[in-house]
Amino acid sequence: MSESARVDELRKKHAALSAQVEQIQAAPGSDDLEIVELKKKKLRIKEEITRLTSV
Repeated sequence: MSESARVDELRKKHAALSAQVEQIQAAPGSDDLEIVELKKKKLRIKEEITRLTSV
């Protein structure tokens, strides 16, 4: 897989996680722990994107 394809894949995952977080936050009785975990995943993906694009 090329580096640009990897970055595109990571961006799609990041966007999907963002949508998932928004959906969970909008639901009544949302699980704060699940939201925190999803946000951590988003951050790791964002860091990976930054690492790949700053080379």
